Amino acid sequence: MIEELLPESVVAVEAHRDDPLWEAPLHPEEAVLVARAVAKRRREFAAVRGCARRAMEKLGIPARPVVSGERGAPQWPAGIVGSMTHCDGYCAAALVRATDLASVGIDAEPHGPLPEGVGPSVFLPSETARLERLAGQRPAVHWDRILFSAKESVYKAWFPLTREWLDFSEADITLSPAADGAPHGTLHAELLVPGPRVGDRRLQVFDGRWTVRDHLVATTVVVPNA
Repeated sequence: MIEELLPESVVAVEAHRDDPLWEAPLHPEEAVLVARAVAKRRREFAAVRGCARRAMEKLGIPARPVVSGERGAPQWPAGIVGSMTHCDGYCAAALVRATDLASVGIDAEPHGPLPEGVGPSVFLPSETARLERLAGQRPAVHWDRILFSAKESVYKAWFPLTREWLDFSEADITLSPAADGAPHGTLHAELLVPGPRVGDRRLQVFDGRWTVRDHLVATTVVVPNA
């Protein structure tokens, strides 16, 4: 699912609850990070790192532990950029060489409505108005969940480039569905704060894709090199 939303240069590995990767062992450096977590959290933490190590192998680099750095961001091998995501019963990792992309962000969520009160606290008025129009056109799709996921992917692509926090209110995201009515489409994020510099350019927009499949929402954002 995630792989279909990303360029060919990106290696993506995903796992569902019945996949052997869901029982992936933790390296000691990783285990200490979730030593006090509940069993469900530890399994998800291990599974998504199993996906990341499989992706490293597919890129032709030695698999290594994935530890968390500043603000919990995963620490990748030199010359690699990537992103991870997990939700109930699903996880995925996407890695790419830094020579091919400047950054990548992925996110997966259950395809259901957001909990009561979340939307008003994270969506801009302009975004809420667009969600209402989309819901009127295609009421079977939980657009609020897609938008929430898109904001997560935008942040995951933003942070490695800036090492700074990006608030939900600091990116105005437009979701565009496919013309054929299928549950997939594109996303366009306008940054409302000064964007990151990539090469000699300052980026003020991030673009990506979204899909709904198998009771899940997935979003991706890729940032090209200068």
